[in-house]
Amino acid sequence: MKADALRGHLDGLLLATLDGKRLHGYAIIEALQHRSGGAVSLPTGTVYPALRRLERAGYVRSEWSTVGGRQRRTYSLTPSGMRTLNDERRAWREFTAAIDGVLGSPAASVR
Repeated sequence: MKADALRGHLDGLLLATLDGKRLHGYAIIEALQHRSGGAVSLPTGTVYPALRRLERAGYVRSEWSTVGGRQRRTYSLTPSGMRTLNDERRAWREFTAAIDGVLGSPAASVR
């Protein structure tokens, strides 16, 4: 899946990946790949700037920790990030229902 296809959904994807977890950047990238069955593969040059932007917005917090003997910045959701994720999920359900109404199986013809 191309990064352009994800435009407008990156924040929601990152927030959902962090739901209930503390992950470092590369683990976030791996989780996105795994949860999407390999369809979502984002470069670090896309993910890290987005994480910094989400942190500045107050949706995620980061802290340094040692993972596997290496210092890594781990990210987690803030309460504001959780509210934003819930809003993103609600908007996604509305969007997919509307698009499915158009692209889904055709309704019985009206005569």
